[in-house]
Amino acid sequence: MEILKDIWAFLKGRKKWWLMPIIIVLLLLGIVIVVGGSSVIAPFIYSIF
Repeated sequence: MEILKDIWAFLKGRKKWWLMPIIIVLLLLGIVIVVGGSSVIAPFIYSIF
């Protein structure tokens, strides 16, 4: 959780709010890949990409 605090402090301190959507999309994509790789819905997720 410390890295999230560091990222938030960086965004807030440097006023780089345009990075927030990029970070959110990358996190969601990572979650989809991790969950999709080890579940029964993996073939459906792979067909999306």
